[in-house]
Amino acid sequence: MKFLFSSFFILLNIFTFGQEISPADYVNPLMGTQSKPSLSNGNTYPAIGLPWGMNLWTPQTGKMGDGWAYTYDADKIKGFKQTHQPSPWMNDYGAFAIMPGVGKLKFKEEERASWFSHKAENAKPYSYSVYLADINVTTELTPTERAAFFKFDFPKTDSAYVVIDALNKGSYIKILPKERKILGYTTKYSRGKYNNFKNYFIIQFDKDFDLTTTWKDSVFVKNQLEITSEHAGAIVGFKLKNKESVYARTASSFISFEQAELNLKREIGSRNFEQVKTDAKNIWNKTLSRIEVKGGNDQQIRTFYSSLYRTLFFPQKLYEIDAQNKVKHWSPYNGKILDGKMFAGTGFWDTFRALYPFLNLVYPSINVEMQEGLVNTFKEGGFLPEWSSPGYSDIMIGNNSASVVADAYIKGLRGYDVETLWQAVKHGANNEGPIDAVGRRGVEYYNTLGYVPYDVKINENAARTLEYAYDDFAIYQLGKALGKPSSEIDIYKKRAYNYKNVFDPESGLMRGKNKDGKFQSPFNPFKWGDAFTEGNSWHYTWSVFQDIDGLSKLMGGKKKFEAKLDEVFSLPPVFDDSYYGSVIHEIREMQIMNMGQYAHGNQPIQHMIYLYNYAGAPYKTQYWTRQVMDKLYYATPDGYCGDEDNGQTSAWYVFSALGFYPVTPATDQYVLGAPLFKEAVIHLENGKKVEINAPENSTENLYVKSLNVNLRSYSKNWLSHKELMNGAVLEFQMDSKPNKERGSDEKDFPFSMSKE
Repeated sequence: MKFLFSSFFILLNIFTFGQEISPADYVNPLMGTQSKPSLSNGNTYPAIGLPWGMNLWTPQTGKMGDGWAYTYDADKIKGFKQTHQPSPWMNDYGAFAIMPGVGKLKFKEEERASWFSHKAENAKPYSYSVYLADINVTTELTPTERAAFFKFDFPKTDSAYVVIDALNKGSYIKILPKERKILGYTTKYSRGKYNNFKNYFIIQFDKDFDLTTTWKDSVFVKNQLEITSEHAGAIVGFKLKNKESVYARTASSFISFEQAELNLKREIGSRNFEQVKTDAKNIWNKTLSRIEVKGGNDQQIRTFYSSLYRTLFFPQKLYEIDAQNKVKHWSPYNGKILDGKMFAGTGFWDTFRALYPFLNLVYPSINVEMQEGLVNTFKEGGFLPEWSSPGYSDIMIGNNSASVVADAYIKGLRGYDVETLWQAVKHGANNEGPIDAVGRRGVEYYNTLGYVPYDVKINENAARTLEYAYDDFAIYQLGKALGKPSSEIDIYKKRAYNYKNVFDPESGLMRGKNKDGKFQSPFNPFKWGDAFTEGNSWHYTWSVFQDIDGLSKLMGGKKKFEAKLDEVFSLPPVFDDSYYGSVIHEIREMQIMNMGQYAHGNQPIQHMIYLYNYAGAPYKTQYWTRQVMDKLYYATPDGYCGDEDNGQTSAWYVFSALGFYPVTPATDQYVLGAPLFKEAVIHLENGKKVEINAPENSTENLYVKSLNVNLRSYSKNWLSHKELMNGAVLEFQMDSKPNKERGSDEKDFPFSMSKE
């Protein structure tokens, strides 16, 4: 066994850049799936699809309609579901399911469910297969952006069948025996209120139907091949003279049956199953190979590519290409079929931090498309979304669409209507939206008092103040980049300092403030929720992305600031859950990680480790980033330390493994940590590359002794995006002992707006 492992490790490490590698096969789509509502190890499902594709597919172990679609500890699979679900908390929209069967016809999900084992399961980004023991059938699927190919390996039987479940909340099914085809649609969604919402699907089989029947709700419907009901479905059967495969090609559309048919012809056409699978694998390898890593152990490489895979799904394309090759989309904002691009399925509260900056660095062209989609969102709905699933969703806080828009433009993305987006971010900053999570709840208080008060029945008020202040900074930065006059943008610069209004000098932490200007009392900095969002004061105090130097001064200078950062890790993991009435999973995840008050499993504090760079102690950033990467991430079913959240938690890992992180989106800077691998190459879209070399890197050598950038000694604690985009070679000299002198000089600290 030792010999086999050593041999594999040697083979793994002989890969060199330029040789054929398959990063897709390093990916474990089951990473993060061993989760439950009370404790998240990722809250992921095996997402089988293509990067940013309109549809994903997943085996379904939970109840249809339950957000926990697939959980690793489950025993049975109930179907294979087309999904658009960004997270279990958001649940799904436009889903339908397919499930094979043998023998007696069973269509109810509990009855049709089959035992399975992970030992007979093979999950890859580009395919998924599993042996369904109760029916002796192996099912395999492989995706395109808007379609999928199924392969059912049946035993010899005269009673093979496939169940199509269009789910409840209004659905339609029609069997066309002569064409070996099934048409259907589902109207089921979990968030929002939508007009004209249908996910139309088509399923084309390669064999004649020996049996056809439909069902609605809980009963079969005889002699009726077309059903519209609350819950509609169909079964088609086959008599198989030998052990053989039945193939099904399926595609869907939010526009029409005709468009679904077109999507099927365009994306699968005459290709066979293996061709579609090979093409899907090639797409994944091409996309993942934008970043090559070398000189880590097997698990580090697997964790890296598994995390990178998770950054490449959301938001999903919601647009389609019609018969005239025009880009069309169904609008979740007005229910119309309109021209242009549209994306759906992400929350900016999570993803503004690192996911979107990551796209701007490595995959900027897809974010150009996403910005086009945001233009259409504003035109069709009147606001930018903060959560789209697929349209406005009333969850989370903040106005972080401003950061997503600003960072894209400041990082050099062009080719879309940025002037409309400029109007959109200003509108969102100065208006409450149609729901609490759109625009800015409490905007009148914020614009007049400089904060959202604690005592005016607006929840999570201090967190809103901090996020609005950063968002104002992002708007100001965008306005400057667009050349807008001071008369238009200075107000946002002024408001960017509003973070000071909720800083409590007595505790040295952020604290809710009443309308009369007095801080709320009693104050417990360990109380989750209340004035903060999914965290406590110890987590949100650091949410001054735009002015860390200003925050440091409020705390009494860089030494006291550094001590306050240290305290996060030295404090016990105590908490007050009274706001929620029970221990929510984010609290439990902090409690059990043995890292004090550091709660990496949720977003508000994820950047905090990098703030040592603003205190002249970057070696502490180097230490703690390595601890988090080594301890809290692993390419296993329990491999995350909280919700993965649409690529954000994964983007933190990918950035950190490369050795830098975007603490302040809407600026040109990345704050330095330390690389995880001996070698890494980022292949930029412009044809240039960023080479990151740390030959002495090891478990012990986690500290940066020195750094050369393009052969020149480099003392700064940050890297310039512009300079990276020109191509760069970063040479890290690593050591087992911290270099406490490097990066300790204030001239080398990263951006803070008060120092401009």
